[in-house]
Amino acid sequence: MAQTGEGALLELCVPARSDQLIDIRAAVRACVETSGCSEESTADIVLAVDEACQNIIRHAYRGNPEGDIELEIRREGEDLVFSLLDTGPVVDPAKVKPRDLDDVRPGGLGTHFIQEVMDRADFLPRPGRGGNLLRMVRRIE
Repeated sequence: MAQTGEGALLELCVPARSDQLIDIRAAVRACVETSGCSEESTADIVLAVDEACQNIIRHAYRGNPEGDIELEIRREGEDLVFSLLDTGPVVDPAKVKPRDLDDVRPGGLGTHFIQEVMDRADFLPRPGRGGNLLRMVRRIE
């Protein structure tokens, strides 16, 4: 984990494995707390980033631990911008939709939660070397 300058608050690259999620959550929590978010907002943001990382592990890499998850957190004015990058197959953003909440069953609510917590979430092709970029924005409260 590296703390960086010029607007970047955190840059992190970890193997796409579920045992890495605890370190991701701790790094995100520390970064968001020091940025001035409330305790409740911090908890929600940590959960949203965790859900996004789980989706990368499950869907982008299909559980293959050879891939990496790159996370960058930047402050842009009163917003925190979270960029999650992977090198999995490019996702069609039109197919990334939350499950209907009336469909009661375990799992599948990560995308819904991300959209509820973040002010904006955009699924984009990763610039340069293929893969995906999930860019999430949350106003500091």
